[in-house]
Parts: sequence; C-alpha cells; structure tokens
Amino acid sequence: MILLTFKKDGELRLGVRLPIGVIDVKAAAEGNRSASKLPLTPDELFMHGSEGLAELAEFTARTIKANDSSHILDESKLELGPCVPHPPKIICIGQNYRKHALETGSTPPESLIVFAKFNNSLAAANEDIPLPRTAERYDYEAELAVIIGRTARDVSEADALSYVLGYACANDISARDLQMRTSQWVLGKSLDKFLPLGPYLVTADQVPDPQALGIRGYLNGEKRQDSNTSDMIFSVAYMVSYISQYWTLQPGDVISTGTPEGVIAGRADKVWMKPGDTYTVEIDGLGKLTNKMI
Repeated sequence: MILLTFKKDGELRLGVRLPIGVIDVKAAAEGNRSASKLPLTPDELFMHGSEGLAELAEFTARTIKANDSSHILDESKLELGPCVPHPPKIICIGQNYRKHALETGSTPPESLIVFAKFNNSLAAANEDIPLPRTAERYDYEAELAVIIGRTARDVSEADALSYVLGYACANDISARDLQMRTSQWVLGKSLDKFLPLGPYLVTADQVPDPQALGIRGYLNGEKRQDSNTSDMIFSVAYMVSYISQYWTLQPGDVISTGTPEGVIAGRADKVWMKPGDTYTVEIDGLGKLTNKMI
C-alpha cells in the first residue's frame, strides 16, 4: 500500500493512495469499523504497527470492492502532513554511502555513525522550510527513511527487515557551519523543519529489496545527487539489527539511512542553499518529496 497523512477538519487523517484518488480512512470506516485494530489515524497506525497494517489492507480491499467513491479525495487538493507525524525516535546515520564519504574527504566508517533528530525537525511534502539567521551553510541530503512496524530488541540481521513497516523519502537538511562547530552534529541537524518526510509511506511488501533503489536529488530542477542504495556501506538490515542492540525500536520509529554523493559540502563551488531554492528527493517507487526554502 501507499499511505499518506493529510489535514482535514483540524486533524491529521490517514489516507491510502489509489490510482483513482486517496481513501479517507476515517470517513470510509465510519459505522463500519469491524476490525478492532483498524487504524483510523496515523498515530493509530503506528500504535498497532504491523497488525494494524494488515487490518488496513483488508479494509482497503473491501472498500475497493464496494466501488464506493464517496470518500475518495483528490490528492492534488490535500494539504499533507509528514507521513510519520509523531515518531517515538528519529535516528539518523552519517556517511553511509561510500562515494559520499570520499567526497567529504573522510575514510568510509568501520562502524555506524549514529545521531538523532527531534520531532520539531519534521516537515511535510510541499511545506516551506525556514532557514534561520543563526547559520549560513545550508545543505541538502536526499535519504531513504525506514519506518519500524514492530517492537525490535536485539534482532538478527537475517530477521531485521521483517520489523520494517515501510519506506519513505527524506531530506536530512543540514546547517554545515553549526554541524561542524563541535564534534556533536545534532545542533546543525535538528533545526525546525529540517527533516521533510514523505509524501508517502510505501509499505515494505512493495519494496522487495531496499538495497536496489535509485535515489536522486534536484536543486531548483538541476540534478545534484544520482545514486543507488546499493552504494550504502551498511545495509538497512544491518542498521536495524545494529541499532536494536542498543535501543528498543518501537512502531513508528524512523531511521534516516544516510545520503549519497553530490551534497554541497562535497562540491568545489560551495554555493549553499538560500531562501527561494527548492529541493526534490526522488526514490524509485517512493515518489518525490519537494520543499522550498524560505
């Protein structure tokens, strides 16, 4: 399934994207919620995790079979939210693509470089991203985001992907001057709205191999990043397994898995992002995530 979050009547709604439009799950399920774990909101989806996802798939199939379009919305008219609006944790990985590590003058790491972002850094597709005056060196980072669907603690690499609910596009926007001010990266990574996420959460069954996805990034329409997740140093399965040895992963946790080469910090002409610029992240099968800097 292809899921999204949208705003309606002052609340965040859960939607299922179909070729004909978006099912408003809450509206379509009104008076017809036969399954106790059918999620009606994004938060309920992650509260129930993979079990809720199975109920949602069955409900979607029944809705399609009923051929009732009364709760099918025009996606182009929706105001989206982050596809995971309230993740318990946002875990980020640094220098996880070989060519990116080399372009920044670093030796490819022998262990995961792990840091965090906070919920204030979340933004939706098409949402404006403010660039505060406290920094100047604003950079983009196209990334694959992994969303956890089941509680995971000390899981094996062989089993790790079974704990993944789905995948999404992300942009790990970075203020490089703040990031490099000290050895701790969080300040330059967690400014308000510095992690656009979406527009879609594509369920794991639609992504048979997360290490075989083309990933691209465009600054004002110019292709700046063009790679494949096969260039990751540490695979998605390894990351989930490794992180679960230290923290219990919960449904709705987001892992942003690192960026490929092509960032501004690795270019000879370091022209940093400025208000008015747009950046688009595109990943095979996951859609396009576009945001404007203001």
